[in-house]
Amino acid sequence: MQQPDGIPTFKLVIVGDGGTGKTTFVKRHLSGEFEKKYIPTIGVDVHPMLFNTNCGPIRFEVWDTAGQEKFGGLKDGYYVQAHCAIIMFDVTSRDTYKNVATWYKDLVRVCEGIPIVLVGNKCDVKDRKVKQRQITFHRKKNLQYYDVSAKSNYNFERPFLWIARKLTGNPNLVFVADPRMLKPAEIDPRTIQQESIDINDPNIPMNSFNDDVFGNGPI
Repeated sequence: MQQPDGIPTFKLVIVGDGGTGKTTFVKRHLSGEFEKKYIPTIGVDVHPMLFNTNCGPIRFEVWDTAGQEKFGGLKDGYYVQAHCAIIMFDVTSRDTYKNVATWYKDLVRVCEGIPIVLVGNKCDVKDRKVKQRQITFHRKKNLQYYDVSAKSNYNFERPFLWIARKLTGNPNLVFVADPRMLKPAEIDPRTIQQESIDINDPNIPMNSFNDDVFGNGPI
């Protein structure tokens, strides 16, 4: 979608349970600051987010939606005419991963066929509950997945870059230097649990993972 200033602009919705770090993730990109205090989003906040690329600027109108159930009846209206989406869960909370399927279903009911990235936030936290090998939903639905940490900056630009490449059809598109794209803080590799397998590799058999992660049947 072309704006009067000539910059390609796309509506991006970020969804997921409350407390998963959606607003912190957005603010980290906008200001470089990490929001330590959790303040629930009421309804939706919309933020224009500009990325400079090797092919020129690209803008996302980021719709940061509330994750609380009491706002559930409003969310369909927020998804209308979305070009892309990020579904976020908290790797320290099994429940937020279990609810990914519901967020996905709600999204594709309104805007089927858009690029979607599944994001596991807070991978810097040592007490991780959802291991990488247990994350299989994205492979069932042909989504992209990234571990991220809004706190340490780990992978925090990767979801936007993947989406930008999909929307522009240019696999060689890259983001150029930006003051907010800080060097990732050093964190223990064991904490973010980098494993030898690539959980986005479609060639790995699905039955090589524990599909029934939480004992309640597959998502």
